[in-house]
Amino acid sequence: MQAIQNFNLPSLLDTLVSIGSAFLLGGMIGLERQIRQRTAGLRTNTLVAVGAAVFVDMANRLHGSEGAVHVVAYVVSGIGFLGAGAIMKEGANISGLNTAATLWGSAAVGACAGADLLGEAIVAALFVLASNTLLRPVVNRINRQPVVEEITEAAYSVYVICARPVQAQMREELVERLAAASYPVREIDQHPFGQGDAEIEAVLYATAVDADELDRVTHAIEALPGVHQAFWSASAED
Repeated sequence: MQAIQNFNLPSLLDTLVSIGSAFLLGGMIGLERQIRQRTAGLRTNTLVAVGAAVFVDMANRLHGSEGAVHVVAYVVSGIGFLGAGAIMKEGANISGLNTAATLWGSAAVGACAGADLLGEAIVAALFVLASNTLLRPVVNRINRQPVVEEITEAAYSVYVICARPVQAQMREELVERLAAASYPVREIDQHPFGQGDAEIEAVLYATAVDADELDRVTHAIEALPGVHQAFWSASAED
C-alpha cells in the first residue's frame, strides 16, 4: 500500500523528463566516444548520466534540495573511483585520463538533469562534447611541435638493452655513470626483451640535458661487455 500512496503522477512525469534528458545528453557524449572507439562508449556514458540523474532525482523528491546536494557529493566521489578504474599505466605511458574525465562530465550532466536543472545539463553536455571534439585539432597541432626546453619541462629516459645474466650489473653501472655525469635517476625499471635479453629504463629528474654529454654516457655503456644497445630519448612531461 505504501507504494500506491507514494505514486504521484506529476512527480513521475518530472522524473521521466529528468531521466530522459540525462539519457539523451549522456547518449550524445557517449556516441562521440563510441565513434572514436574509446573504452567508455555509448552505453557507459549513458548509464553514468542516467544513474546520477536517478539518485539525485530520488533524493530531491524524498528530502528536497538539501538531500539532492548530499547525493551529488556522493556521486562526485563515486564517479572518481569509476574513473580511476579507466586509467591504465603501461610503463611510462598513461592512458584513459580523457575517458575518466568524460565519465565525470557525464555524471555532472546527469546530476544537473536529476536536480531539474535542464538548461544547465544541456550547457554542460555541450561543453563536454566541445572539449572532446573542438579541442582535438588544437591538441594534435601542439603535440606535433618539437619539444622546446626553454618553455617545456621535458622527461629524459636512458635505455640499455643487455644480456639477462649481466642486467643487475648493468643496472648499477647505469645509475653510477649517470650520477657521475650529474644526472641522478628518478626511477628505474627493467623487463625481459626478446628471448635472452633485458631492457633497463632509467628516468632522469627533469632538468636541462647536455645532449653531447648524455651521448658520451650512453656510448660508454654501450661499449661494456654484454650490452647490445644504449640510447636516450626526451618527451614532454605532464
